[in-house]
Amino acid sequence: MKETRTGPPVRRDQDKPVRVLLADDQELVRAGFRVILGAEDDIEVVGEAGDGARAVELVTDLRPDVVLMDVQMPRVDGLEATRRILDAATTDPSVQVVILTTFDREDYLFEALRAGASGFLLKNASPEDLVEAVRIVSRGDALLSPEVTRSVIARFAVRPPSPPQRRPPELTEREFEVFVLLARGASNAEIAGELFLGETTVKTHVSRVLSKLGVRDRTHAAVYAYEHGFVSPRGA
Repeated sequence: MKETRTGPPVRRDQDKPVRVLLADDQELVRAGFRVILGAEDDIEVVGEAGDGARAVELVTDLRPDVVLMDVQMPRVDGLEATRRILDAATTDPSVQVVILTTFDREDYLFEALRAGASGFLLKNASPEDLVEAVRIVSRGDALLSPEVTRSVIARFAVRPPSPPQRRPPELTEREFEVFVLLARGASNAEIAGELFLGETTVKTHVSRVLSKLGVRDRTHAAVYAYEHGFVSPRGA
């Protein structure tokens, strides 16, 4: 997997409103999102883009915290725009991209993961879900449940498996155990039960795994594990 960052994302100042950029080629959709998000005291819509190329430009100009990115747009689609945004050396390291999609095109999900997106939101989501999604990713967390992680990775990491890999030298034995369970879609509570650890300890191990592997969040750690042969799709 291509790594777009050198570690977990920088956490934004929690005392300031979350700055959101809307990228969708349908003006009516953008208008609806703008009304929903604009009603929240802790969220500010700072810009709108009708295509992916404009979204990339506005990220540089406006430096939003979160980009809500449609996939199918003219000029540059949302997946390519996400890659450009997260690959740009001048991009604020705290920017997060949420892909607006539907689960009948799960191939979009996997490609967006590889591009560095922090999560996915169904276009028919409720207003409450939209607001919560923005808040979740603005904190630097991934917007994917363990169940969705398991489903997406198992379905699309199906190329001929890499030879089994030994434990990455930067991880301790315990961190590697946490890494493997995380990659199979286990929640912190499930990892704690499997390894007889406290959840606080598991959170610490997860944080260290992300930092040592240079991946953005637990979802991208899962993709890394599958693509490097540490676990196989069948094991999910």
